[in-house]
Amino acid sequence: MAPAVGRTPFARRRRPRWLAVVFVLLLVVPVLEIAAIIAVGKAIGGWQTLVLLLVESALGAWLVRREGARAWKALTTALNTGQMPSRQLADAALVLVGGTLLLAPGFLTDIVGFFFILPLTRPIARTALEAVVAKRLLGGIFGTGRGGAGGQPPSGPDIIEGEVL
Repeated sequence: MAPAVGRTPFARRRRPRWLAVVFVLLLVVPVLEIAAIIAVGKAIGGWQTLVLLLVESALGAWLVRREGARAWKALTTALNTGQMPSRQLADAALVLVGGTLLLAPGFLTDIVGFFFILPLTRPIARTALEAVVAKRLLGGIFGTGRGGAGGQPPSGPDIIEGEVL
């Protein structure tokens, strides 16, 4: 059997980029967390570091519970009033991810988790999340592979009100 045109017999299917990023993060983040815990332990002492980790875990659990309830209430209110709940869904997702990060022991994941959960910093994280989602969703529609240039939708005489003739 002959190989497919343009492919070598040993060509492998290309893995998604996010899979490589997750793999690297699973290797790098624990090493960074251990290094940060050791550095803090050297600076303030071992028992104080342990107490600090326990206190921030308790604070994180309380904050996740409070902000999760607020996000759920805002989501149900938006759904009951017939509004599009995009902001509420983003907030709920950020609280969920932040709470998951707070479950992991360490200072670095707790910093990111608190950033996602705190009401003052969550709008910044929400804006970044919305930009990533818009890029992923609209990138496939308005990418350069569909006839548009520079991320613009294709235009021409054969397109009338969004329908291709």
